[in-house]
Order: sequence, then C-alpha cells, then structure tokens
Amino acid sequence: MLNELNQDIHRRLEQAVLEVFSNSDFHKASIRDIASKAGVSFTTIYKHYGSKERLVFAFVDVWMGKLTDRIIDHLQGIEDLKEKLRKVFWLQLDYYERHQGLGKIVFMTLPMKTWMADETFNQQRMMDLLIGVLRQGQNEGILNAEVRAGTLLDFLMGFVQRSFFMWILRGQKESLSEQANAMFEMVWRGMANPRPPGTQLKNTENSIGHT
Repeated sequence: MLNELNQDIHRRLEQAVLEVFSNSDFHKASIRDIASKAGVSFTTIYKHYGSKERLVFAFVDVWMGKLTDRIIDHLQGIEDLKEKLRKVFWLQLDYYERHQGLGKIVFMTLPMKTWMADETFNQQRMMDLLIGVLRQGQNEGILNAEVRAGTLLDFLMGFVQRSFFMWILRGQKESLSEQANAMFEMVWRGMANPRPPGTQLKNTENSIGHT
C-alpha cells in the first residue's frame, strides 16, 4: 500500500503517524488526526488503508523491516554465537533509542491483541533469523536446550522491551546502547546452557580422582 503513494505523501504520513501514535492514546487517535497533521485528505488515507490500524501497522512493518535489514548487515562475518547475540541485543537497543517514536508505538501504544491479529506482527524475516541463531546455539550445546528456542527469544526480546519502557519512564537519563554490553551479560547468563559441553565429563573425572 505504501508503494502506491508518492514520496512526498509517504514522508508526510510517516511523520504524522510517528508523532500522533507515539504521543497519543491509540484508541483516541484517528485517521482525521493523521490527515490533519500530514496535510493529506481523509479520503486518500481511507482509500489506501481503510482503518487507522492498517495505517499504523503498515508503517510499523516498514520500520521493523529496516531494523531487520540492519541486523542482517551487522551479523555478516560474525562467527562466534555469543557475539552474534550481543550484536543483536545492541542493535535493538540502539535502534529504539534512535527511533524513540517507533519504540513508544511498538512497546507502549499499540494494543497488542489487535496487532497480533495482523500479519505484520509476525515479522517473519527477523524471527526466522533470530530463531535460527538461537537453535544453532542450542544444537552446539552453548545455549539452554531445556526450553524452546522461542522461549529464549521471548526472554531476549522481553528484556529489550522492558529496558526501553523503563528508560522512557525514567526520563532517558542514560544511553541505552552504552549500557548494552553490561545488560547483555545478564541476559547471556540467563540463556546459556547451565551444563555446557564437557562440564559433566570434567565433574565425573574429578569425582573419580577423589575416590
């Protein structure tokens, strides 16, 4: 739908959606608010989207796609699994810090049940990429394999969401991205295999040595 709009209208709508939905209650915001802010007719917006939900979801999908592209680009050449996940974690925090409007919309404004019913919620490219990395870590015995890879992803993304939410609430006094490494070490300890490869064998050898 966005591809059918000319570049100027697209830009004005993007700014209006960011401003209105990141600073207003979702249920109170309307297409008329967007139309007024963007200087685009109500008819044009309604013709392309049909509802404010479809309008905001379309832009969120574009913005999340850009984050996915950035993650794919930054992971090129990184072989170490922990460093891959560290980079993913940093990229998430840095992206939302730089695009606070998007973070507010995704984590604080959108009614989750409504968004989950829309196809844009899945973010299939990003989820497939991250699940692939996590399953690799489980198969190699580096990450906890006693839970689903999806549960590890929930843990990682949940930490990002809560960190952003509280960062906004506390007045953004410190940089999220600058704290990313310290926070990631906490996340890593929660995801790592509690019995890494070779541990059981070493413990067995130690027991034999003491008998």
